[in-house]
Amino acid sequence: FELCIHQRILKNKMYHSFHLNFSTLIIIRNVSRFLKQGEPTSARCDELESLRKRGCDKIENPHGSQRILKNKAVTNRKKGAEKLRPEDITQIQPQKLSLNLRAGEPQNIILRFKRAEDYPIDLYYLMDLSYSMKDDLENVKNLGTSLMKEMSKITSDFRIGFGSFVEKTVMPYISTTPAKLLNPCTGDQNCTSPFSYKNVLKLTSNGQQFNSLVGQQQISGNLDSPEGGFDAIMQVAVCGDHIGWRNVTRLLVFSTDAGFHFAGDGKLGGIVLPNDGKCHLENNVYTMSHYYDYPSIAHLVQKLSENNIQTIFAVTEEFQPVYKELQNLIPKSAVGTLSANSSNVINLIVDAYNSLSSEVILENSKLPEGVTITYQSRCKNGVVNEGENGRKCSNISIGDEVSFNINITAQGCPKQGKPESIKIKPLGFTEEVEILLNFICECECHKHGIKNSDMCHNGNGTFECGACRCNKGRVGRQCECRKDEVSTEDLDKNCRKDNGTDICSNNGECVCGTCECKKRDNPEERYSGKFCECDNFNCDRSNNKLCGGHGRCECRVCICDANYTGSACDCSLDTSTCLASNKQICNGRGNCECGTCRCTDPKFQGPTCEICPTCPGVCTEHKSCVQCRAFGTGEKKDTCERDCSYFNLIKVKDRDKLPQPVQAFPLMHCKERDANDCWFYYTYAVNNTEKEVHVVDALECPAGPDIIPIVAGVVTGIVLIGLALLLIWKLLMIIHDRREFAKFEKEKMNAKWDTTENPIYKSPINKFKNPNYGRKAVAL
Repeated sequence: FELCIHQRILKNKMYHSFHLNFSTLIIIRNVSRFLKQGEPTSARCDELESLRKRGCDKIENPHGSQRILKNKAVTNRKKGAEKLRPEDITQIQPQKLSLNLRAGEPQNIILRFKRAEDYPIDLYYLMDLSYSMKDDLENVKNLGTSLMKEMSKITSDFRIGFGSFVEKTVMPYISTTPAKLLNPCTGDQNCTSPFSYKNVLKLTSNGQQFNSLVGQQQISGNLDSPEGGFDAIMQVAVCGDHIGWRNVTRLLVFSTDAGFHFAGDGKLGGIVLPNDGKCHLENNVYTMSHYYDYPSIAHLVQKLSENNIQTIFAVTEEFQPVYKELQNLIPKSAVGTLSANSSNVINLIVDAYNSLSSEVILENSKLPEGVTITYQSRCKNGVVNEGENGRKCSNISIGDEVSFNINITAQGCPKQGKPESIKIKPLGFTEEVEILLNFICECECHKHGIKNSDMCHNGNGTFECGACRCNKGRVGRQCECRKDEVSTEDLDKNCRKDNGTDICSNNGECVCGTCECKKRDNPEERYSGKFCECDNFNCDRSNNKLCGGHGRCECRVCICDANYTGSACDCSLDTSTCLASNKQICNGRGNCECGTCRCTDPKFQGPTCEICPTCPGVCTEHKSCVQCRAFGTGEKKDTCERDCSYFNLIKVKDRDKLPQPVQAFPLMHCKERDANDCWFYYTYAVNNTEKEVHVVDALECPAGPDIIPIVAGVVTGIVLIGLALLLIWKLLMIIHDRREFAKFEKEKMNAKWDTTENPIYKSPINKFKNPNYGRKAVAL
């Protein structure tokens, strides 16, 4: 929080008024008893807890607040009910608030939004009348009555208007020959003279008048493909009186079959002046198209938003991608596909209106410097959005109510310190919420200061909030010195310790012969002492804490709390932390030093010398926990998280990666077997107070039988045995046959056969003789 402390400081022979910036502003009333020697008056502005620790009992601690100034309820009415004026319809609540902001303290406000039924609509149809839109004009001529009939289903208060555009009336956008200026079309086509923009029909509820006037329009022509539609949109947005806009839903339908010119394109025609964003209609015709360039997209967005106009781009299929990109740049706009002859324009308008009106997006005016705002939306069906999406709600139907939580925070006081105001409104709607911002830049006690108080050296200052604010020309804590009486050389010697060269130990300024110590960026840190030689932040530290967190730093020396000693208050005199489970100090195997056991037996470790990593039974003791944590098995797998989180588990790839007992702390190698006869290996050690287990992440299990080789071996064995038996059988048969043959031969040799002829033997040979064989032949 930013507070101006009106305290003058002598520095380089100049007097300054300085500012302090704290997220929490607290003022101490009684300065003389609170401030230490050398501390500046500004040290009384600090955080609440810090002041209480220092013994302050009178504290001013202002808080922000809010007040609702206008809170008209949202309108609840049905279609067909009593007709209300547009200004009597309310869709957002509350309408005006006043906030008192304190730096760093957000103020939360809740806005309610409800879409009113039968809300009035103004629709302005802006049409491209270049020659390519000739067939489209024929269909638009009867648009008035047809659209009035269709929109009557949505609202009973609907007005429609019509405007047309072509292009800037200079080269190279149109031909400037006299004949072409009269009739820019070719052949026997009868076209009207080219123009930039015409407001043909002011917004009216008479659909027949729309049909009549649009029916009288003629097509015109130009040379290039992009059209001058941006000029027309700008005039429609800013010429509210000519168009007839009311404070209701404003729709602009932009119908074309071509692209668009934008800022910078005017240079082709020698037009270099930027568009001024003002209305230049004379007799309902834009007269400055030859003088001002086309508007930029950002300029159009600004003017459409300022005038709460929602744009519907009705374009042909060919130019859909271009206008889709344009839609992303223009909030609350929609793009519809226009048929070749605009026959679907009514459905396009109705669909686009339903899409636009179903979404509410909040926007705020420019925020004052140092003020931030965040949004959270609570939309239909309980949907909650934050960040940039917190500004909007979608899929809202008529009668639905949504709310927005808005946090407004001031980071500090504005330079002028004057009240500011911001406005929040839903895009496309004319209603808005005005928020007045008042900044709490000083405490209440400033209003009750005593001018020319005797507390300020004979009335040379105003005594306020327990300190003196010196009159012009006076300095010092009690305004005891005059600027023109101050001699730097004379007074500086009172600010040098032991006649040294450093003024106020280089930690302060010599003001009126007295050291005013510097203020640190950290409000908890401060200099003090007659010569600013002391501070409360340069004492010894332990565990990165000043005085170990068990004392306070005074003049660079730790003042320890009870039961603590040491230069950094890091040595506890309490022995309760050294008691072992057997109620002995350090288990009888060590000494308690500064609340920590120093074990005298090298085999024992741990905070109370009860852990013995190398004692028998250590491996068995930790087996179940190592199993469950490393492999998810074992007796404690169901209670692993509860019972086995007392050590750090580190997995290694193989046994060679296990720690070896050459380290400074005892270590036990373990080999255990699980229920599946698998071995696992691990080490258990206590490193200082940390218990560490290194375990090989792969179990070493006995190899099971390999089925395929066994089956193959059995089959092979059977085959081989069979072959062996066959060979043995064959061998035996051969031996048997040879024996039989030998026996036969022997018997044959010993046989005595009878050599006489067998009487019944008959020779198988018969002999015949040809009777003519050997006779001579006789010739005939």
